[in-house]
Amino acid sequence: MIDDVKPRKKAPKKIIPKVKATTEPIEDTLELSDAESFLTPDQMAALDEAEINSPIGDDVLKKKPKKKKKFNLRWPKNKKEWALAILLILLLALGSYFAYMKFVKKEPVKLPVHAKSTKVASNLSGLMVEPAVNKRPVIGVMIENSQDARPQSGLYDASVVFEAIAEGGITRFLALFQDNQPEDIGPIRSARPYYAQWLLGFDASYAHVGGSPTALNNIKNWQVRDLDQFANGNSYRRVNTKVAPHNVYSSYASLSALADSKGWGTSNFTSLERKKPSPAKVPTAKNIDFSISSAIFNVNYIYDAKSNSYKRSEGGQPHTDALVNKQINPQVVIGLVMPYSLESDRKHSVYETLGTGQAYIFQDGKVTIGAWTKENNQDQFTFKDDKDQPIKLNPGKTWITALSDNTKIKYSP
Repeated sequence: MIDDVKPRKKAPKKIIPKVKATTEPIEDTLELSDAESFLTPDQMAALDEAEINSPIGDDVLKKKPKKKKKFNLRWPKNKKEWALAILLILLLALGSYFAYMKFVKKEPVKLPVHAKSTKVASNLSGLMVEPAVNKRPVIGVMIENSQDARPQSGLYDASVVFEAIAEGGITRFLALFQDNQPEDIGPIRSARPYYAQWLLGFDASYAHVGGSPTALNNIKNWQVRDLDQFANGNSYRRVNTKVAPHNVYSSYASLSALADSKGWGTSNFTSLERKKPSPAKVPTAKNIDFSISSAIFNVNYIYDAKSNSYKRSEGGQPHTDALVNKQINPQVVIGLVMPYSLESDRKHSVYETLGTGQAYIFQDGKVTIGAWTKENNQDQFTFKDDKDQPIKLNPGKTWITALSDNTKIKYSP
């Protein structure tokens, strides 16, 4: 009977796991246990279905696994690659720089500390100098001005120069040195009394080659710091470019060493009063003439606005210095009016250098007419205007000329 027939049980469905792709044959990959060595038709069908759904196929088995590309560094082969490489380097450099500037803490910039200036006004010239300059001795040198003596050496570097007639209308200079130390000064000639009186106001030592009888006597009586060549020949020398007696020269170093050896290593004096330069917008005294004695020794000054100084000429020619090959150009020019005469020998000059007299002071392109005063040998010159106020001088070189009367001074705009 039908009811007596037991229904046929379906075999449990076998779940076949999917197998990984491999290059080995399928037969070796799908191994069955001993219990499953006999398969029913349904199981075989399931197996076939699993094989069909498997990702492993002939195409997959034929493909070889991809190899990973290796990164190899090499030099660029062409211009394009070089350009790209350089661009990349620049971009990296810029990126690094900006990253550094943004994230790295900057150190504060330390500015150099400038030491305060230690310079002071020169006692002699009024210019700014090192303090040690004022501790040097002031050396006054008697410099000749005959035609055989020209061009002289050292005058350009003198801070103060006095000019007057020695004898026979021939002028001579007393040049005072302290700021500058020229290697050649000369030609050096004989002393005169009025030059000694002028240098005593600067506590200066006096370099000369002998002198007039009156001068030598006065130097001794006035206790002038005497550096006479006759007694100190080793501090002087004779050059072969000029004939005697126009060939005696020395230097600031030699003369200051000589002064120091005698205990005159410093000079203590009252300075000329100085002021700040104030050039005139419209100069009123540009052309200056001093008629000292004759055409050979008469002097002309032309104001130079650019340098605020006066270019000096004498005998109709620019007055130049042989040592520096420059035209002499003081910042201040002064004409001192003082009585003039001759000694009893009717040869040597006499100037009345003590007392008071008229003074013409040229500076800044202008002229101030006032008075000079010097009461005794050791006193310094003072200058006052018509209102009895001090006339102060510009810093720099000052040239002072002694003149017998004011008619010998002319100037024009």
